[in-house]
Amino acid sequence: MDLGIHYASFSHPDGDRRLAARLAGTAQVADQGGIALFTVMDHYFQMEMSGGPGEPMLEGYTTLGFLAGRTERIGLGLLVTGVTYRHPGLLAKVVTTLDVLSGGRAWLGIGAAWYEREHLGLGVPYPPVAERFERLEETLRICRQMWSDDDGPFEGSHYRLAETICVPPPVQGRIPVLVGGSGERKTLRLVAKYADACNLFTGEGVEGVAAKLDVLRRHCDDVGRDYEQIRKTILWFGDPVAEPDRFAREMEEYAGIGISLAALMPPPGDPERWATALVEQAVPRVATAPGGRLEP
Repeated sequence: MDLGIHYASFSHPDGDRRLAARLAGTAQVADQGGIALFTVMDHYFQMEMSGGPGEPMLEGYTTLGFLAGRTERIGLGLLVTGVTYRHPGLLAKVVTTLDVLSGGRAWLGIGAAWYEREHLGLGVPYPPVAERFERLEETLRICRQMWSDDDGPFEGSHYRLAETICVPPPVQGRIPVLVGGSGERKTLRLVAKYADACNLFTGEGVEGVAAKLDVLRRHCDDVGRDYEQIRKTILWFGDPVAEPDRFAREMEEYAGIGISLAALMPPPGDPERWATALVEQAVPRVATAPGGRLEP
């Protein structure tokens, strides 16, 4: 079982003076301590349940570029990119740039976007949900084309690209794609058709995640995709440092249904100190569970 750190909050003591240092320090501890992935959110306003727009929030890909220069091994991505925030051709170029400058450590986490307040607040168009999913599928197709030998045009219902040139290409050849979300009718079907990985919430526990994976398996059967080719990841709610026994028990249960990476969120306080405890205490306890790198 691999672990990831999802750095979802920048609200820490002395954050106005030490935000960059705390962020970099946490990522460096994770990088040196065997954490597989480091992610941040793709939001411009902090979410309402985490304090709302009055709390600090950094732009995601700028943050990942900053972290790429301060780490050496850890994977870097957003959990997850909102499809509405960037034109897909430019998004593919942004993620490719991250991959090139990090030495092949980028991945594209992407979803249909949902936070209406930040769209309206910053003047970003917010189409109806059905259209957002249409745009998500076209974006996945565009990224796939830009990371291939086909640099010709793309003609879709929402996007038209005259040339899909991407030079230099990704170091990885094709950057691994994770589609986030657990919607059974649309999201998991897009995972089956296009993604290398999915990410599921654990609010309903192991049984709830297992049920979503059953749906994903059926979608894979429908579209002729090998279910085993898709990496299954979760965002785990809890503190493995404060609840080590519960964490180890649940990681074993999740590994048993095919989960191979769990993303964890630092609690309020000092994220660097928490990350240090995580790599010292939690990583050894899950090291023998099934897992592996996120590969394209």
